[in-house]
Amino acid sequence: MNQLTPDLLDTSGPLLLLPDAVLLPEGPADGHAVVVADGSFRAVGPAGELVREHPHLDPVRLPGHLLMPGFVDSHHHLTQSFGSALAFGEPSEIFRRVWVPLEGALDEESAYVAAKLAAYEALRGGFTTVADAGTRAGVDVEVVASAARDAGIRCVLGLVCNDAENGDPSVLDNAEKHLARYADDPLVHPSLAVSVPEAATEQTLRGTARLAAEAGAVVQIHVNEHLAGVERSLVRHGLRPLEHLHAIGALGPQLLAAHATLLTPREITLLADTGTAVSYNPVASAWKGNAVAPATALAERGVRFGLGTDGTRGDGFRLAEAAEFAQRIAYGLATGDSSCGAGWTWLEHATRGGADAVGLGARTGTIAEGLAADFLLVDVTNPELALSWDLPWELVRRGNRDQLTAVFVAGRMRLWCGRPVDWDGPALVRQAAGLARATVGRAAITRVHPTSTQARERSTAR
Repeated sequence: MNQLTPDLLDTSGPLLLLPDAVLLPEGPADGHAVVVADGSFRAVGPAGELVREHPHLDPVRLPGHLLMPGFVDSHHHLTQSFGSALAFGEPSEIFRRVWVPLEGALDEESAYVAAKLAAYEALRGGFTTVADAGTRAGVDVEVVASAARDAGIRCVLGLVCNDAENGDPSVLDNAEKHLARYADDPLVHPSLAVSVPEAATEQTLRGTARLAAEAGAVVQIHVNEHLAGVERSLVRHGLRPLEHLHAIGALGPQLLAAHATLLTPREITLLADTGTAVSYNPVASAWKGNAVAPATALAERGVRFGLGTDGTRGDGFRLAEAAEFAQRIAYGLATGDSSCGAGWTWLEHATRGGADAVGLGARTGTIAEGLAADFLLVDVTNPELALSWDLPWELVRRGNRDQLTAVFVAGRMRLWCGRPVDWDGPALVRQAAGLARATVGRAAITRVHPTSTQARERSTAR
C-alpha cells in the first residue's frame, strides 16, 4: 500500500486523479487520468493532456493503483441480510420457508438496519450499484431507499407488484406512483418487481411492463429459476415461465429476468429477439439452485445480462470469479472450453453489462466522460496482482475486496480501506447483530438442513 491518504480524496471539489492505469471497455489504459466534478466524470484521457487542460487543479497521483468502474449487483434482496447464512445446505425454493417469514418479521427499524447492512457489505465488495428486487417487509419502501442513501450506494429499488392472491385493484396505481416518487432521486432509481410470474395477474404483468417501458425503468421478475417453478407454470399455462411472459407481451428491454437458469434453446432466442435482460447469479446457483444459467451462450447470442449476488455475499471480485468458474464447471469442461469467456466477459458484465441490464447503462458502469463517477481504486501492488501479465483475467481470478483502497459513488468517496468515511460501520454491524437475533427468533422459519455442527454430530454418531 502506498502513502496515499483519504484527506486527498475526501473532498466535494473537482478532482484530477492520476492512477497507474484506468480500466476502459477495451482494457487497461496506462498513463490515463480522470477529472471528477459534480458527481460525474468530466474528462477521461491521457494524463499529460488532462494536466495541461486543467491547470487550476492539483493532480492527485495514485501510484500503484488501477481506477476501474464500480461493480453492479444486478440482483439483490437488501432486507434479507439478517438471514444470509440460513441458506447454507438448504434445498431450492427456500423463499417460502425462509425469506417470506424472515422479511415478515421485520419492523421499520430492523428493515432499515438490514438494508443498510447489506449496502455496507456491497460497498466493501466494490459494488457501487445494487438492484433490490423488492422487499416483502410490511414497511414503506422509503425505508429501504433511506438505508441505501445513508450508506452511500446507488440503488435500483423495486416495488413488489404481486396481486394474484389478493386481487389488489390499486397495484398499477401504486406502481405508477413509485416510478414518479423516485424519478429525480440522485441515488435511488425506481423499478417494479413481481416475485415470480404466477404471483401477478396477466393484466398486472402487462401493465407493469408498459409503465416501466414508458419510464425507462425495469421490471424485475424471478424467471425459470427452479424446476418447481417451471413445472407450476407448465401445469397452469401449458407454457414455461419465460414462454408465458412472451405470450402475454411482457418480454422486452424493460424486463430484468432474475436467474433464468433453466433455458431451452428456444427461450434463449426469445431473450435475444426481444432485448430482455437477465441477471446471472452464479453463487446463488451453487448455494441454493437447480442449475447454472448458460451465460456463455447468452453472451454469444447477444443477450443482455449482468451479474447478481442474490444477497449471497457482497464481493464483486468473487462474483466475477464465480461467473467464470460456474461456466467452466457446468459447460466448459464438457466441451473442452478452457477459456469460458476469456476473463473480460465476466468483468464487463459485472460492470457495464450489469448497468445496462438494470436500466442504468446511460448513467453508470463505464469510466467515460459524462457518466456518473462510480469507481474503485484498486491497489495493484499486492502479491496477487503485482506480477501482472493479463490484468482483466487477474482481476477475475485473483482480485478480492481487500485490494480496494477506496470506493466512490456519484463522485464522493464512500469507503476508505473497507470503512465508511462519514458514518460508523462497526456500530451498524453491532446494532444489526442484536436486531438479527430478535428478528430471526420471532420469524416462523423452517430449515431442512441442520447446522454444520449438528450435521457433524449426526455423522460421527453414525
